[in-house]
Amino acid sequence: MKKPTISDIAKIAGVSKTTVSLVLNNRNINVSEKTRSKIIEISNELNYIPNGIARSLSTSRTETIGIILPDIVNPFFSEIARAIEDTAGKLNYNVILCNSDSNNIKEEKYTKLLISKLVAGTIFISGGGSRNSIDFFKKNNIPVVFVDRYVDPLKDFSSVFCSNEEGIFEAIKYLYDKGKRNIGFVNGSMKLETSKLRLKAFDKISKQLDIYSKSLIYNSIYSVEGGLIGTENLLNSNPKIDAILYSSDVMAFGGIKTIKRKNLKIPEDISVIGYDDISFCEYIEPELTTIRQPIYEMGEQACKLLIDIIDGKTINKKIEFKPKLILRGTA
Repeated sequence: MKKPTISDIAKIAGVSKTTVSLVLNNRNINVSEKTRSKIIEISNELNYIPNGIARSLSTSRTETIGIILPDIVNPFFSEIARAIEDTAGKLNYNVILCNSDSNNIKEEKYTKLLISKLVAGTIFISGGGSRNSIDFFKKNNIPVVFVDRYVDPLKDFSSVFCSNEEGIFEAIKYLYDKGKRNIGFVNGSMKLETSKLRLKAFDKISKQLDIYSKSLIYNSIYSVEGGLIGTENLLNSNPKIDAILYSSDVMAFGGIKTIKRKNLKIPEDISVIGYDDISFCEYIEPELTTIRQPIYEMGEQACKLLIDIIDGKTINKKIEFKPKLILRGTA
């Protein structure tokens, strides 16, 4: 069966192809509600599907945005992706999701793919700092909004973040006020600006409170395994540790497993604080005390900001959220 076209709809509706195109693309034109409804009804009856490629060739872009994230398995990133997809759908945009596995080569590959698909813009969560990816987008005039992670320097791009320094300060101050003096820190990869900022904040507050020791810090990877390895190393070298702050909740899950394997009680022997407040925090035992980032809101605002840039409503904007300590059973 022949694929229905705009010409078919126009002929049946008794209107021009231009009118059909404008109605189906939700353009604000002076068409009666009766005619508009008729065109939509006919397109539905014919099972008409717009040719996005043809439309993009005439406009040099599609009604599509890209997302590049480092690890779809990590609930933090999947929740951000969900928020972006929900928001994009409400604003009549489609989404192409690319998972880089924190691999620069894959990141660059997906960057080129999105450019070839004529995306209108991209939301970027860096997996390791590929400057080439950013340069590709910039050279092709494709707007980029960074969320949570970024590639330094960031001055030419819009971004959505939660204050790393405030989150670390709040966690360490709480532990200190509880009498903890040997506070370990399992941080993420130092390839990431987020990890660098959190380490800088940890160093600063620890020195202010006169509890700093380089031996209490372990840089790992943002994963359960990273938490397992980091905790094992810290506890083996610092048997007096009475609290551990993790740079992500998934790392804290690994840490809790290691602590329990050593027959230590949480929080009686060691207090544990995670970072992010992903949904699983309330489903482990004991429930995880953590620094909450407003994950869904960050994804939502990133999507709105990107589409505002695409529509020419803004050029360069920074949005920063405030973190919050959520007290549960581990600290």
